[in-house]
Amino acid sequence: MVPRSVLRVGATLGEGPVWARDALWFVDIKQHQVHRFDPATGAHERWIAPDQVGWVLPSARGDLIAGVKTGLHRFDPVTGTFAPLHAPEPHLPGNRLNDAAVDSRGRLWFGSMDDDEVAATGRLYRFAGEECLDSGLAPVVITNGPAISTDAATLYHTDTLGKTIWRVPVRDDGTLGTPERHVTIEDGAGYPDGSVLDAEGCLWVGLFGGWGVRRYDATGALMTTVRFPVANVTKIAFGGEGLRTAYATTARKGLDAAALADQPLAGDLFAFEPGVAGFATVEAAS
Repeated sequence: MVPRSVLRVGATLGEGPVWARDALWFVDIKQHQVHRFDPATGAHERWIAPDQVGWVLPSARGDLIAGVKTGLHRFDPVTGTFAPLHAPEPHLPGNRLNDAAVDSRGRLWFGSMDDDEVAATGRLYRFAGEECLDSGLAPVVITNGPAISTDAATLYHTDTLGKTIWRVPVRDDGTLGTPERHVTIEDGAGYPDGSVLDAEGCLWVGLFGGWGVRRYDATGALMTTVRFPVANVTKIAFGGEGLRTAYATTARKGLDAAALADQPLAGDLFAFEPGVAGFATVEAAS
């Protein structure tokens, strides 16, 4: 499992990788960019979003839903247009949307965060149809993940600055049960960033400032660490043939001139062979 740079993008804050429609989609939050990369051909496209964009995910309507700073937007890659869909936090102009996932029932789960990374104003939401609901989880400074099991019965929610990933039961109606601590990242190992589950039910977590990615089993025990040549690894996605290649976004954010000189590949898109497959991305029902 040796990561290799497969796309030189030098992202300030690469995030949100997802395999959809035979390509890898990801964003550069701070540069307001959406990227599409086809590993089979090397084709690379990019679009400019109207503001900071945390992720894009495929919709059953054929377009994509984007998590822009001001709220959910519909994104049409053919025309490059972004149309506002829902603003969950108009009363919190200092917040932005950060990370998201769709469960097997087509429900979109997404989180917000304080853009200054100080105030505990980040919340997790569930969007289905025309309805957006607060999940009821306690607010934190930076929400991350979420990752949802294939049966949609368990949600993994990350408090990045608290260095904790919580395991939360999901009821049939989408309401959440009592969170249980799943993983705590020890001091000196970086901060838990985006997470995703593999086909064996194990959780892969990017470590911002931690030089790698970790894999944890269903009990929260550490199984594997993949070391990267860059400090800020934000999230992985499974893609390619059989969903057996792991693609990882990284970031230059927070690195000074000396660190950037030592990490010339910081911000690039990486790939490695994880030895396990992922599961297919579900389109948002909305």
